[in-house]
Amino acid sequence: MPFEEIAHTADWSLRVWAADLEGLFAEAGRGMYALAGARPAEGPRRRRVFETSAPDPEALLVAFLSELVYALEQEGTIFENFRVEIEDSALRVEMDGAPLEAVNKIIKAVTYHNLHIRRTERGYEVEIVFDV
Repeated sequence: MPFEEIAHTADWSLRVWAADLEGLFAEAGRGMYALAGARPAEGPRRRRVFETSAPDPEALLVAFLSELVYALEQEGTIFENFRVEIEDSALRVEMDGAPLEAVNKIIKAVTYHNLHIRRTERGYEVEIVFDV
């Protein structure tokens, strides 16, 4: 798995890595779902396109993950497949998913706490803190 939980005093923290920025966003979504224990149910497939712009990659990541939190909580949808495109300050994600069967713990918000996407030997890496 290209993500791992990091011990955090009050919230949840996740370290994610991928070869490129687009992969980092997709793995961050998968990692967030794994952290919450979210599982898809049988049912009709759901598709969505999410588009936004922001001044930096960190703000794009928070906007994307916040959209996934909204879909879980308000629409009962979990997305499993992501086709991520990032160009300058614009993000476009085509998502494919299913109805939500269950979630173990609700994520209230994606935070900017110590959020910094950085280049590493394995590509890109970020640590994300979630308010739970």
